[in-house]
Amino acid sequence: MRSLKIHGAEDLRIEDYPLETLSSSQVEVSLAIGGICGTDLHYYKHGGFGQIKLKEPMVLGHEVSGYIKKIGSNVKNLSIGQLVSVSPSRPCNKCHFCLDGIQNHCLNMQFYGSAMPFPHIQGAFRETLIAESYQCIPADGLSPEEAAMAEPLAVCLHAIKQAKKIFGKKVLIIGSGPIGTLCILSARRAGAEEIVVTDISENALKFSNLVGADKIINTTKNYKEIEELQVGKGYFDIAIECSGSSSGINDAIKCLKPKGTLVQLGLGGDILMPLVSVTTKELKLKGSFRFHSEFELAVKMMKQKLIDVTPLITHKIPFENAEDGFKIAMNQNENSMKVQIAF
Repeated sequence: MRSLKIHGAEDLRIEDYPLETLSSSQVEVSLAIGGICGTDLHYYKHGGFGQIKLKEPMVLGHEVSGYIKKIGSNVKNLSIGQLVSVSPSRPCNKCHFCLDGIQNHCLNMQFYGSAMPFPHIQGAFRETLIAESYQCIPADGLSPEEAAMAEPLAVCLHAIKQAKKIFGKKVLIIGSGPIGTLCILSARRAGAEEIVVTDISENALKFSNLVGADKIINTTKNYKEIEELQVGKGYFDIAIECSGSSSGINDAIKCLKPKGTLVQLGLGGDILMPLVSVTTKELKLKGSFRFHSEFELAVKMMKQKLIDVTPLITHKIPFENAEDGFKIAMNQNENSMKVQIAF
C-alpha cells in the first residue's frame, strides 16, 4: 500500500509501506481523510520542531478518519463499513502515569507520526491502517471530513480543561490557526463571556471572526489595541497561547490580570519569557499536551451539533497531490484553514 513519508525538510514522498498483520483486538481501516496538522508542516518545512528532529524517514499524519474494512475476532463494538474517527493516541495503560489516569503522559506512548522517540512512531497517512479497536470511535452521522477533525478538537478541549473555570471569563486566544479557531469554539461552548483573538495574518483572523470571536486584532497592523488591554495590570482572566512564539507568550502575560491563567498550547521550542511578571502578578502557568478522554468527547460534541467544525475545512487535496496540500497549508494567502488529504 502507499503512504506519505517525510525524509527531511521539503523531502516528502509517496512510498510503499507494509500492511501489518491484523490481531484479534484490531481493525483494518480504509483511510478516507487525513488532516494536515501544524506539526506535519514543521516536519515538512524544517525536518522537525524545537529540539525534535527527524533521524529517519517517517510516515506523517495523525488526524484521520476511515471506514472499517476488516475486524479482529474479539472486536464486538464495531462493524464493517462503519465510519470511524481514529485516535492517534496509543498509551501502554501499564506505566504509572497511565495507571494514575494521565495517559497523555504515558512513558511508552505510541502516538502516530511522532519523531519524539527513536525509532520514530510511524504516522497514519497510509491507504490502509491497522488500529486497535479502542482507537476507533464511531462517527455515524458525520462526514469523513468532520470525523478527521476529532483530533485537533480534542487538543483544544484538553486545553479548555486545563484552564479550569472558564464560564463567565474573559479569554484571550493568541494564534488563529486551526487550533486557535477550534479553541474559540470550545471556549464559547464552555461559557466564556468574551473572546479576543490575535494573529499576524488577516486570513487567519477572518476565520476567527467567522466562528464567533468577539474581537480580532492583527498585532502587526494594530498592536496598540493589544497595549490597551495591558493597562492597569491586564484585562483577561485566561489566555490560551497557540502560536508557540516568544511575542505571543509575552503578550499573553502582559494582558492577563493578577491571578490569571496562561494555558500554553503552542509548541515552538524553548524560548525566553518574563517570569518576573508571572511572579508579581501571581499568574498560573499551565501546559497543555495532547489529550486522552477528550477524543471521544470531541466526536460526541460534533455528532450532537454542539460544535460545528465545517467552516474551518477549506481544502481537500487528492492523495496523489498531497505535497500541494502542504504548500497550500503553509501559504497564509491561500484562504486556507484546515487542509485535508483525500485518500
